[in-house]
Amino acid sequence: MSKPDELLIDVAALVESGHSNKMSLTVVTGGAVITGRLAPEAVWRQRVSEVLADSAQLSEFAAVFTSAARKEGPPTHLHFHVARILQGSVGIPE
Repeated sequence: MSKPDELLIDVAALVESGHSNKMSLTVVTGGAVITGRLAPEAVWRQRVSEVLADSAQLSEFAAVFTSAARKEGPPTHLHFHVARILQGSVGIPE
């Protein structure tokens, strides 16, 4: 997170410690509104790896997402599961 917010860090840390993806969150960053459920990094990496492994064109990238372990300390990134980028009245993906 480029501009750390203590509340956001605390929420992300709770998601990481509980390995739960039930916490819904909406953030505004770079003018985009992103909404979805926060996921622990390990769960997010596993899901991305599965999606990539099933892709005919991107399967070679799947292993990259299963290799790195989480570093100690507070979360530095938000990992979303089932995220949507909202732009005006149109949601991406539709």
